[in-house]
Amino acid sequence: MKAIPVLYAEGDNLPDAWELALIELKYGGCKIRTQYDLKDAAGLFIDPPSLDSTMMFVVTDPAAEPRFSKCFPGGPADLQEYRMEVVDGVKDHWVDPNDKKKWQYTYHNRLTAYDNGTGLKQNQIEKMIDQLVESPYSRRVEAITWQPWKDQDCSDPPCLQRVWCRILEDDQGVWWLQMNTDWRSRDAFKASFMNADAFIYWMGVMAEEIGRRAKREVRLGRYCDKSDSFHIYGKDLAEFENLFMNEMHNKTFGMRMYNTEDLAPMMTESIPEIVEKIRRKDAGE
Repeated sequence: MKAIPVLYAEGDNLPDAWELALIELKYGGCKIRTQYDLKDAAGLFIDPPSLDSTMMFVVTDPAAEPRFSKCFPGGPADLQEYRMEVVDGVKDHWVDPNDKKKWQYTYHNRLTAYDNGTGLKQNQIEKMIDQLVESPYSRRVEAITWQPWKDQDCSDPPCLQRVWCRILEDDQGVWWLQMNTDWRSRDAFKASFMNADAFIYWMGVMAEEIGRRAKREVRLGRYCDKSDSFHIYGKDLAEFENLFMNEMHNKTFGMRMYNTEDLAPMMTESIPEIVEKIRRKDAGE
């Protein structure tokens, strides 16, 4: 194969779109090596090659139920912790660009305190909200994460590259917030659902604040998720078949789904444990 496939999926809600994207990847992706594939003492690969594609998946109604797929290899506490990391910045204090043994970034840190190398920090999300209130149809409302003076030599650079937003107004005067996220690289099976869930959650936070400031009703429009490399690692392909594909073959869509009301209590109950987990790490326990 001489070209990485470019694939597309669209669903009414997040788990629908995500599942369809993984199906497209399974049947339309290509095999390609990664820097993380293990080798034996003779230098021969132990891990199979990854399954990869360039992918765009679209969630036409991000607020629609069901909101969560049981095929995601994680639980409600994982989703809650990742939302807190991305949207609330509870792990920003772990970032130390001068110590390569520590975190080099969080998405919250890059998007709300972007450092241009001179010490001047920009809250890009706050600026995006200001721009959308002032000019909802603007094409310039975006935030970036990439810092080439750091990230081109970083061993684990940001996967998320860019967030772009715009607002459409319907005939009833309701504003509909649209969001695109652009990703350099995604673990399609083990990370992309959490990624999309967190940014759709942040999209809701932004919509609420835009509505408050503009004194308008703001709802969630479509969410578009684009990845240059949307992949499943070769070492994870067996787990993907056992967990994801078996569920797809043996259970109906409804049986594979959770509504918000199913998971919200468990996610809320996990917050004290997450806070304590972070405290223990901070204390070196």
